[in-house]
Amino acid sequence: MKILLTGNNGYIGSVLTEMLIDLGHDVTGLDTNFYVDCNLTEDKFNIKQIKKDIRKITEEDLEGFDAIIHLAALSNDPLGELSPNITEIINFQSTLNLAALAKKCKIKRFIYASSQSMYGISKTSEILEEDAPKHPLTVYARTKWNAEIELKKLNNKNFTVVCFRPSTVFGSSSRLRCDIVFNNLVGCALTTRKIEIMSDGSPWRPVIHIKDVCSAFIAGITAPIELISGQSFNVGINDGNYTIKTLAEIAKNLISNCDLIFLNQHTDPRTYKISFKKIHTILKNYFKPNWNLNDGGLELVEFLKRNNFNENFFRGRKCNRLKQLKYLLNSNLIDNDLIWKKNKTLKI
Repeated sequence: MKILLTGNNGYIGSVLTEMLIDLGHDVTGLDTNFYVDCNLTEDKFNIKQIKKDIRKITEEDLEGFDAIIHLAALSNDPLGELSPNITEIINFQSTLNLAALAKKCKIKRFIYASSQSMYGISKTSEILEEDAPKHPLTVYARTKWNAEIELKKLNNKNFTVVCFRPSTVFGSSSRLRCDIVFNNLVGCALTTRKIEIMSDGSPWRPVIHIKDVCSAFIAGITAPIELISGQSFNVGINDGNYTIKTLAEIAKNLISNCDLIFLNQHTDPRTYKISFKKIHTILKNYFKPNWNLNDGGLELVEFLKRNNFNENFFRGRKCNRLKQLKYLLNSNLIDNDLIWKKNKTLKI
C-alpha cells in the first residue's frame, strides 16, 4: 500500500516508518522537521520526504496515495499551551483540511492519531469507554476531540475515517521523548539515581509501548473497512492503567540504587482509567500488543545505556518538545507563527 505518513520525523513517526517499511509498504513522509535533529540514534531507513508544514498542504502533495496516517500535531498539553491559537490551526483546522483534500483526491483511508487527554478528569472508579463523557482541560485536548467530531462527518463508503486514541506512549525511538511520563521517570532514574514526584502520585494514567501503538495505526490500514469505518478506539493493553506512584515505583526498580521521593507539592487534576475492550474485541485479529510495562521498561533502559544516554541529553532540548520549539524560536529559525523563516532549516 502507498502510504503518506505525516509527522514521520517525530517520536512515534520514526518507529512507525520502520515498521511500515518492514511490512512492505511504500511510505512517503511529510513533516515540517521541527524535530529532525533530535536524534539519539540514526534512522535505519531512507524514504521519500516532503518537507512541508501541515498548514500548507495542497492536492498535489496527496496524489497517488492509498492511505494517510496523520500523526502531525503540536503534540502534548504543555506544547499546546505555547500558542493556543496556532494549536487550534495546526491540530484542528489543518487536520480537517488535510482530510477534505484526501477525500477529494480519492484516498481510501484516513487514520487519525487522536488522544485520550480528551477524557480529562473522571471519577477514579469509572473505566472509560469510547463514548464516555469528554472533559478536555487543555487546548490540545479540545482540538483532538473537536477534530474527531468533524472528521467523522467526512466518513462514507468511499472514504474511511478511523480515530485511534493512544494511551500515554513509552519506549525507545531514534527521536526519543523524555517529556512523557514513563520515559521521563526512567530517564530521571538512570541519569540521576533519583525520582522526585511533585504530586502524591495518586492520578491514574494509561500507558502503552510505542511499538504497540504503531501496531494500532497499522491495523487502521489492514483491518476490513466495515470494522473501522467511522470508529474511535482507545488504544492500550489490558490492565494498562497505572497510578503515577506505580509507574514511578516500576521505573525505580529498573535502576539500581535509585531513590523515590513524593513531594506532595500539588495535585494533578487529570486522572482517568480507560477501557480497551473495544479494540481488543473488534480488532483482535489485527491489533495484538506484545509489550507490558516491565518488559518495555527493561527494553528502554537497555536502549538508553547502549546509546550513551546521559543527563545532558535528558535535560536538554532534543528530547523535550517544548524546549525544542523554544530553541527554534530563540534561535530565530522559526517565527512566532511557528513557520520556518526563509532559508532556515535544521540538519541531522
